[in-house]
Amino acid sequence: MSKTGVTESSGNVFADLGVKDPDTALAKAELAAEITRIIRGRRLTQVQAADLLGIDQPKVSRLMQGRIEGFAAERLMRYLTFLGRDVHISIKRRRKAGGRGRVAVVTQD
Repeated sequence: MSKTGVTESSGNVFADLGVKDPDTALAKAELAAEITRIIRGRRLTQVQAADLLGIDQPKVSRLMQGRIEGFAAERLMRYLTFLGRDVHISIKRRRKAGGRGRVAVVTQD
């Protein structure tokens, strides 16, 4: 019987996987997830969503499958505005002095 080690997550799967710029990758994934929630919540077809977002249906399909390479965070934020959401960007001083800040997405309804 073999033992399997368990590694505690950092809270960001992209950091755990060694992805370059993991905070931005996580933010983009969260933006895409929110877009998907809105589309599904409105029961829009991918064709209807594509029309609202000004893109073609295959891109909506990729986005809804979480395949977000090629989608900039700014573009995803613009899609949210097309779907009737306000997007606020807040910049604040880091709690701990020194080091790099982080990017985070906070959704409110």
